[in-house]
Amino acid sequence: MIIVLKPDAPVEAAAEVIDLLDTAEVESHLVVDQGREVVIAPGAPSELVAMVAGHGSVERVVKTGGPAMLVSSAYSPMRTVIDVSGVSVGGDTFVVIAGPCAVEGRDQILEVAHAVKRHGARMLRGDAFKPRTSPYSFQGLGESALKLLADAREETGLPFVAEVLDTRDVELVAGYADMIRVGTRNMSNYPLLRELGRQPKPVLLKRGRTATLDEWLSAAEYVYGSGNPNVVLVERGIRTFEPSTRNTLDISAIPSVKRKTHLPVLVDPSHAAGDSGLVPALARAALAAGADGLIVDVHPDPSTALVDGDQALEPSQFGDLMSQLRSIAAALGLSL
Repeated sequence: MIIVLKPDAPVEAAAEVIDLLDTAEVESHLVVDQGREVVIAPGAPSELVAMVAGHGSVERVVKTGGPAMLVSSAYSPMRTVIDVSGVSVGGDTFVVIAGPCAVEGRDQILEVAHAVKRHGARMLRGDAFKPRTSPYSFQGLGESALKLLADAREETGLPFVAEVLDTRDVELVAGYADMIRVGTRNMSNYPLLRELGRQPKPVLLKRGRTATLDEWLSAAEYVYGSGNPNVVLVERGIRTFEPSTRNTLDISAIPSVKRKTHLPVLVDPSHAAGDSGLVPALARAALAAGADGLIVDVHPDPSTALVDGDQALEPSQFGDLMSQLRSIAAALGLSL
């Protein structure tokens, strides 16, 4: 059960509602959603709804199950559109984020930033910190990469998204990036999610490679419930027994999770495929299945990439993909 208080509710109203729940031996949590006080009462019995709704300071009571309550469609039936430095994510616009998996140098990031903008990308991706399976692999350029991304934004006007790996780096990354990404390995890093919920920059939350949809939404709830409602979900493939692709892109997750949540849902076909030759087909399928956008790896010369070159498109290939996506988007009544 979610209890939304009226905007003009007196300061003692939340405490009174919580006392009512305490009397009924129901655990509750007070959060603030975009300036509104909201009381979360997981597992509250249905017979309490009328009692709580009768409190003069309660605007509405939402009955919803499961641990992910604020991000649920029941709480907000209207789909959320999130603003990222002037770029709308969600709604009737299909947004494409593109760029290299990792920033390798000034010439590389500026070349790809200009290229993806020319072909219609609305945002730039590029990482300063890379979580690698081997401790001896390239780990990213750190803050110097964030400065290069900021330079690329200055030259092209493209907002950028960058990954954060550690709670100690949230302030640093947020000081540069327009949007902060949580990678698949950190979907269950709950201290990091809470820390991202305490800052205002939008958060791009990738699904863990073994996570169910409800576990993914619960991770989003950590960010949302900590004070930051600007969360975008990214389906990037899950680990299965099939070895022919890096991961198995769960196309069914797109319409399924959009029934469960009001948050925008993007798809990462690059990390799902692990093979640039498969990326266009998966990208087209994601658009047709109802995704709100894509995040795609693009590198000026994938053969020399320090990270994930096999899955990166060349700029010309990205341009071809964008042309294909425009045709599909037009048929679906979407702008791109």
